[in-house]
Amino acid sequence: MTTDALRGRVAVVTGASRGIGRAIALMLGSHGVKVAAAARTDADLRAVCDDIAGHGGEATPVCTDMTSEEGVKRLVRTTVERLGKLDIVINNAGIGVFGPIEETATEDWDRVMAVNVRGAFILCREAIPHLRQNDGTTWIINICSVVGVKGYVNQAAYTASKHALLGMTKVLAQEVQKDGIRVHAVCPGGVDTGLVAAARPDLDRSVLMRPEEIAEIVLFLLTRQGNAVVDQINVRRAASQPWW
Repeated sequence: MTTDALRGRVAVVTGASRGIGRAIALMLGSHGVKVAAAARTDADLRAVCDDIAGHGGEATPVCTDMTSEEGVKRLVRTTVERLGKLDIVINNAGIGVFGPIEETATEDWDRVMAVNVRGAFILCREAIPHLRQNDGTTWIINICSVVGVKGYVNQAAYTASKHALLGMTKVLAQEVQKDGIRVHAVCPGGVDTGLVAAARPDLDRSVLMRPEEIAEIVLFLLTRQGNAVVDQINVRRAASQPWW
């Protein structure tokens, strides 16, 4: 499939107001995908949608709290109502709290799980009927993390949430393969975002990957051809030892 084949497709991108989500939304919009951009802050979402429109694309902002089941359901409904269908789901929204386990508050743990795992689960569940009814291939791409592959000190809540998201992604891929829905996990290492800066303030940001590099991986997954199954892509920066 060429990138031209994406024109007219409809995508939901969560966490679209900044970082990796913003880069993915802009990339999709530049290839003719109609984007439902979801995040908590309306002003930031409108800025992303204005950028997409300024380059000839189409996007609609949907202010969404990923901890709210009704909010996530409304995201799917609004996308279909405004843009006509749903072909692509990008679960990118994510938060983290950092520190030793013994200093991690239960409410902080619950909040990370609510956004990173529960919200993604609800979005997948609500999107599947719409993805299934479309002709041709449709996609769910979950932005996991290197911490979903291995653990890191002082990142217990974030690590546990990304392990859970990766596990759910693997199960979901098997459940919906028969319906023509491709499910992928992208597990980035150090990317120059606010989340990584908070988790690893010791890192030299000049050696981190750019959000646009992760967006390019997503584009590859959406346009690749052939019978190979690509269930998980681990992406690390060139200077990492061995991951970060």
